[in-house]
Amino acid sequence: MLSLIRPNVEYEASYRSYIQELGDAERYPFPLDFDFDDFPALVNRLNSYSQGVDLPDGGVPSTTFWLVEDGEIVGVSSLRHRITDRLKRLGGHVGFGVRPSAQGRGVAKELLRQTLSEAGRLGLSEVLVICLKDNEASSRVIRANGGRLESEYSVPEYSSLLQRYVIPVDAGTA
Repeated sequence: MLSLIRPNVEYEASYRSYIQELGDAERYPFPLDFDFDDFPALVNRLNSYSQGVDLPDGGVPSTTFWLVEDGEIVGVSSLRHRITDRLKRLGGHVGFGVRPSAQGRGVAKELLRQTLSEAGRLGLSEVLVICLKDNEASSRVIRANGGRLESEYSVPEYSSLLQRYVIPVDAGTA
């Protein structure tokens, strides 16, 4: 069974193995890039961001979730409680990623579905999710959760086109 949880120190070994498994691959969502040498401090930081505490300049409250299966973290999502004009172009409300060994078996679809349920609990009626056009796996997951392609565009930060999807929150919670 796949359960969505908030970060806690009990999963330190699993988190470290997740990061090791990613190797040099780009990490999604953004909290996976945070320093984790002091793991309790990382957990505190993530949970503080959820409360809107100690945010970086220009940051917005965001909740990180870990999708756990049999005691192992198999996916990570980040849900921004609101978005800025910059996040409308680069980031959106939700970012998500799945451990390489858990890919290809519906984990990402379930991760996004459960994250959309959490968005509903925050009172969001729709979320914006952005992915690279050449990331077909992500776009399939987004569409499977009710995502509607709103636009494609380029930005200097990426060589590939970005796709902007809007997902009605009730589509992901059905």
